[in-house]
This record gives sequence, structure tokens and C-alpha cells, in this order.
Amino acid sequence: MTDTFAPPVATARLVDGTSAPLGDTGHLDGPALGRRVQTTAHALHDLGIRAGDRVLVQGDNSVDYVLTLLALMQLDTSLIPLDHRLPAADATAAAHQAHARWLVTAADRASGFPGIPDRRVIHYPRLAADAAPPPPAEVDLSRWFHRPDALVLWSSGTTGRPKGIVKPGRAVLDNSLRTIQAMGYRQDDVLAPLLPFSHQYGLSVILLWWLARCTLLVTPYQRLDAAVGQAAAHGATAVDAAPSTYHSLLGVVRRRPEVRAGLAGVRIWGVGGAPLPAPLAESFHTTMGRPLLDGYGLTELGNVALATPDTPHGCGRPLPGVRLRVMRPDGTAADPGELGGIEVRSPGLMAGYLQEDGSLTPVDPDAWYPTADLGSVDAEGTVRVVGRNQAVHRLGFTLYPESLERRAEACGRPVKVLAVEDQRRGSALHFVVADPEGEAPLTWRRRLAEHLAEYEQPNAVHVVGHFPLTANGKPDTRALRAQLGLELGVGPGPVPRLGAGR
Repeated sequence: MTDTFAPPVATARLVDGTSAPLGDTGHLDGPALGRRVQTTAHALHDLGIRAGDRVLVQGDNSVDYVLTLLALMQLDTSLIPLDHRLPAADATAAAHQAHARWLVTAADRASGFPGIPDRRVIHYPRLAADAAPPPPAEVDLSRWFHRPDALVLWSSGTTGRPKGIVKPGRAVLDNSLRTIQAMGYRQDDVLAPLLPFSHQYGLSVILLWWLARCTLLVTPYQRLDAAVGQAAAHGATAVDAAPSTYHSLLGVVRRRPEVRAGLAGVRIWGVGGAPLPAPLAESFHTTMGRPLLDGYGLTELGNVALATPDTPHGCGRPLPGVRLRVMRPDGTAADPGELGGIEVRSPGLMAGYLQEDGSLTPVDPDAWYPTADLGSVDAEGTVRVVGRNQAVHRLGFTLYPESLERRAEACGRPVKVLAVEDQRRGSALHFVVADPEGEAPLTWRRRLAEHLAEYEQPNAVHVVGHFPLTANGKPDTRALRAQLGLELGVGPGPVPRLGAGR
């Protein structure tokens, strides 16, 4: 890929669509955007931050958050984005494991973070009214894109403890450029992500914006009515969100039909972060007239395959230069359309995982990376991802819970399948249906039965109003198990039906 490190700032535009408008105009572009980034970088440097320092960044989506990230990249620091809703103990553990020297935060009380001295806990910097502006200079991220530890990110932790993942800048840049090439982002695009910037997906949109030299609209994504209204008002052309957000977005459009007309200019409806339920995909296409474009990626690899407006099926094809194969358990290649374990070779591969002591366990950049995901590739090269490759054994059969989920969702509702150890059967399968109307489990058992083989039928069916979600919108399997009293290793027992809203 061509190394494009420093796009002219004059063509990048940042728009504040949150409740705190930015000045009188609500946007920054050209020299004004460059000055704000440089001002922030100078202020951070004056406070002591230097190239190579590892810096925690915590805060909700805002223009200041974006400016701070760009300024820290300009200073060639190693960035550790953390969700602002992360429990204090988890944030402290992440800081310790990553050997963070600084915390830059949106919190009003910029002190008292365990392990980081108060003098190194900084609120988003702003230039004093009487301070001299920095000398004019183009924002240049080239040093950051060469950093071996440009990003320290954390896996979602939906099935286990989050892992620290170290990403080199060259891998981040390469994956961003390949994504721009595949999706066809243009300078006249308006990106309106409905995602937290502190996670892999949302952070990737910031980088796509900067490199594609287009417009980024910062939305109040946690207040969906307002965020969708802002996207419509500013002429959004590309929206990205998790499946759970699109469920809610359809509700907004049904309540406010005028919003649909305002979103007619959106040509890219990107979805990721969790498997896309077929009923949601069908309902969205029917309502909005365009498909949800699913994608497949991992924090360890960045984007791997993306559905595009031209190839909207499944998760599309692998990005240019990214290789993907599907393998059987015996190590042989799967046939077209056959389910198997997904392995990837990509220039976007991480450097490795952080250990508890902060050391790095590197990965071989020339080896196939086993993703632990289950999927297939058809004869046309279209990738379809079922979910985690977590086989369970039951009544002599090998079953994949997430594969069962995809077929069970033909009942018309999102479904999770939780396997619980059972000495007699091997595994007991608990099917959980997200039904806001709270129909009886027996009703759902009958509907599910139509889509499953006899040996795949549920041992128990539970009904919840909605699935608990992680901060980035994925169904939280650990929380759901706890809610139902189905901790791993606990045998099946009678579980009371949960009504809508629990």
C-alpha cells in the first residue's frame, strides 16, 4: 500500500454534533483544525509528555477527544484508549499492565488515579486566552505510524478476561488504507459513527476520516434520537454501528418517519462488533431500502473482510492483500461453503499480547493467525462468519453454539445459545430469546423447533427483554450467564422465566 502519512489538513473537517457546540460554527476545518491540533500538542508537551510515553486516554466521544488523540499522535506517544465507563479496578489494572506514564481524561477531577502520580493526570488541555498561538505547521502523524507500539488496545472480554493487544503504527496505517480502498471512501463523505471512539471499531473510523480527508461528525451516540437527527441534518453518507444500535435505530425511524428521508443520502450502513442477526438485516433492508454492510475483523488484525455497496452479501470479500482460509479440525482445507476455523494472514496483524508484567509475547508476522472464529468462504470468495469456534459435544454430536444461533434467529428474534456442562449429555444447551413482548418460553420452544435438528433442540428456553451488552454494543455472554444462573461448569437446573425488561 502507498504510505500516505499526512493528508492536507485543509481537506479534513470535524463537526460537533453533540450537545456542546464548538464555537459559533460547530465545525473545524482547514487551518483552524490544524491550529487546534497543534495547540493541544504544544500544551501536552509543555506539561511533560514526550515521544515514546504510554498515555491512557479516557473520555466519551467529543471533539476534544478527537483533537487530543491527534495531538498525542503528533507527539509520537503510545496510545492506550480506555472506555470512560470502565470500572476503576479494571482501568487501574490496564494502566499497570501497559506501564502507562500519563492519563489524559475528560473527567473534572483530574487526580487520584492509582499508579499514576497526580501531576501526570491531565484534563483535556486548552490554550489560555492570552497565550501565544503555536507556530503554523502541518499536522504530521508519520512518526506515530512508524511506532512499534502505536496502540495498546483491549479485547472485548465477552467470553473471558480482556487481553492487552499491541498494534504497530504501520499495521494500523496499512489496514486503514486497505479499508478506504475497499469501501471507496471519498473526500465528500460525511462519517457519522454511532460507536464509542475508545474501542477498536470507533477508533478505526477516526483514522479513516483523517486519511480519507473527509468530514467526521461527532454524534451523541448514546442518545440515539439526537444522534440520528444530527446525522440527517449534516448529510451523513456513512454510518457505522453495532447490531444492537441498528435495532434501536429502526425504532427511531418508525416513530419519526421524517428521519428516514433525512438519511436517504447514506450510501454505507456499516455494521460490526457482533454477528448480524438475519431478521435485523432483512428488516433494515425493507425499512431503509439499503443493506447493512457487515464486516469481519478482530482487534488483533483490524478489518479482515468487508461487505461493500457492490458486494453486500455476507461479510464481503477479504480486503485487498489480506488472505483468509477456512480449515477443518484435522488441519485440511475446508471446501467452499463448508464451516471451519478461520485463519488469516494480514499486514494489519498486531505485534503481540501484553503479559501481566507488561512484557510482550510476539506473534509471527509470516504465520497464519488462528482467529478462533468459525466461518466459511463460498466459491465466489464471500466470507460468512458464524462466531466463535467453540465446539461442544452433545449426545455424540459436535455442535457450534453460535452456528445454532444464526439458524435459530429465523424464529424472528435474536437468540443466544449457552452451553453448560452436563455429565450425562456432554453439554446442555440453553437457548435465550430476546423478546421485549415477553412471550412464554414454551411458545418460543415450538418456534425454535422448526429450525433445528432433533439433536440440536434446547434443553431449556429462557426469555429476556434484551441481552446485556458490553460497552461497545456486543451481547455480554458472561453477564447473561450470571443473569440466568448459568455459570460455566454449573449443571442445568430449573430457571425461572424472566419477563421483559429484566
